[in-house]
Amino acid sequence: MTEEEISWKDTNLALFGSDLDKQVKKESAYAEPSWEPVLRQTEPRLFVWRIQNFRPIPVNENDYGQFFNGDSYVVLSITKRNDKLEYNIHFWIGQHSSIDEYGTAAYKTVELDTLLDGAAVQHREVENFESKLFKSYFPSIRILNGGYESGFRHVTPNEYQPRLLHFCLQEKEKLVVMKEVPLSASSLNSGDVFISDLGSTAYQWNGKHSNKEERYCAAQFLQVLESERLGRCKTYVLDEASTEDNDEFLRLLPDVPVKKNKTDYEMTTRMYRLSDETGELRFQLISANGAPKKMIAEDDVYFIDTGAELFVYIGGKCSLREKQNAISYAHSYLQQTTHPLIPVTVLTAGQHCETLEDAWDKDRTKHYLEVPVAS
Repeated sequence: MTEEEISWKDTNLALFGSDLDKQVKKESAYAEPSWEPVLRQTEPRLFVWRIQNFRPIPVNENDYGQFFNGDSYVVLSITKRNDKLEYNIHFWIGQHSSIDEYGTAAYKTVELDTLLDGAAVQHREVENFESKLFKSYFPSIRILNGGYESGFRHVTPNEYQPRLLHFCLQEKEKLVVMKEVPLSASSLNSGDVFISDLGSTAYQWNGKHSNKEERYCAAQFLQVLESERLGRCKTYVLDEASTEDNDEFLRLLPDVPVKKNKTDYEMTTRMYRLSDETGELRFQLISANGAPKKMIAEDDVYFIDTGAELFVYIGGKCSLREKQNAISYAHSYLQQTTHPLIPVTVLTAGQHCETLEDAWDKDRTKHYLEVPVAS
């Protein structure tokens, strides 16, 4: 996904993680039927909802990890640490999601946190820029074109629009991500696996340098196609080394150029502070090369930008003015960077985030941010 393709690059994130959670009445959260199972949950669990007509609709657990790039989603992870439930709420924005959809997803994220009495760490996720934590929830991620109204299950094989699916193992997370790519021979590479889905026929093409995880994930997907199309989809598995130039798989792929995305973002960690100690709000760089945890004071807001993720830490003693402006400053800051779409994580004093712990300078003793003890 390129910057030019993002019509919502300048999305106002004011709803996300802001003081709106004090304005959203808890009664409205209780009135949302999709949240009812959350209140009854006493053990770790994952929930996924897709935004449809301004409402969060539960996703079937068999479809967890599958996202349509025309939609927005809310994902809740409930884990347990030291016998206490911890909550992480993510809203995921597809490349072609509408303003109404991702606006609703952001609003519902705050609403759900309100229901949980502000106990959740909140995250913004954008297609192709998902956080490591978000990816860890799923054994694989599948991103398909279209929205909920154009799901492939509602299309018969004879009406199907051909598509090319790319299976790639992301080494750091050991996660296979499936994504629809341009239907072109130029999309192929020898290091990954591809499926050409023609509706009544589907070909799995194994690049000669592909790995077993990618091949296995693609083979599983072929089985899903066969099952959902009631046996009316014939499937074939091909290896690059034995595929001839005149093979039907290659003949059906037009040889058109594919624009490559630019992803060479600066990865130097920097830390900023938002403070009104002088009477005016000041946003300033306090560390240009690293994030020393000893610089954190509970009466200010801090922004830790790793280049791959932006963390917004709201101190336990910060002023109402600082808290209310934290997200708008994060939004304005990201607009000026080369990486405006990276994940955003908002947390307050006493909340735990392992990826933030990993972002602190490595020569510092690891410890968690704790709520200051009143003297």
